[in-house]
Amino acid sequence: MCQPLRSLLFLTFFYLPATQAMAALQVFACEPEWAALTREMGGEGVDVFSATHAGQDPHHIQARPSLIARMRSADLVVCSGAGLESGWLPMLQRRARNPRVMSGESGLFEASRQVTLLDKPESLDRSEGDIHGDGNPHIQLDPRRLLQVAGALSLRLQQLDPADAGYYQARLDQFQQRWTRAMQVWQEAAQPLRGVRVIVFHREWVYLLDWLGMTRVGSLEPKPGVPPGIDHLASLKKLPADLVILSPLNDPKPAQWLQEQTGITLVTLPQTVTATEDSGDLFKLFDSLVQRLTSGLQR
Repeated sequence: MCQPLRSLLFLTFFYLPATQAMAALQVFACEPEWAALTREMGGEGVDVFSATHAGQDPHHIQARPSLIARMRSADLVVCSGAGLESGWLPMLQRRARNPRVMSGESGLFEASRQVTLLDKPESLDRSEGDIHGDGNPHIQLDPRRLLQVAGALSLRLQQLDPADAGYYQARLDQFQQRWTRAMQVWQEAAQPLRGVRVIVFHREWVYLLDWLGMTRVGSLEPKPGVPPGIDHLASLKKLPADLVILSPLNDPKPAQWLQEQTGITLVTLPQTVTATEDSGDLFKLFDSLVQRLTSGLQR
């Protein structure tokens, strides 16, 4: 995003007045992207704790005592849902014994329930790898869906803290303006990416590719969650791909082997905020995604 636009958006948001003497809602966010979005929506009205950081795979988290204690005191839990946290979130809920954040209560907010999901399987077959029956949960990589989640999350904050509803609504209005302008900048910069063919490592990029009009022609994982073997990697050499993309969480060696064999450009993308040094917030996350992809295409 150009510096003048970023400065203008920051100034208009910085001077948004806060309600005096707000009692902050205690928010437990399952992933960094939802911690970041909750802070955008809640401002001084929320105290946000992120259960995971960008260097962790949110599929596989231990239900540590510190997380149980945080959930026990939470007014709101904000997660991806769609099975992403199924290996650890239910255990935290049981052990925390906090009735406010149990399934079906207003204190549990699942971002995936606010949007239309992609990659929903026709049937569940565990032999096909780590698939999500409700659809792909990695919606944080589509700014259009993030905007939908922002609206729903703001309404939930207003529901939980009706005395400060006007403050949350004002923050949502400002965010929507900033985000819509930023999306226009990203979409213009990303025009060269339309129709570009990519090989991904994991299928977390489906929403990013859908937004940018890019096409996945193959995956380094033969099945979701299954490491690639040499026979599978060799089969990818025949694919007509322009880029290989992966996140800092992925083992880079298979992608590097494919790059050495074919000369295809390898691009590492942040899968969430703070995953790379240039993705420190939600706006910078998409700045980085678009910039890294377009630069990779020019190599």
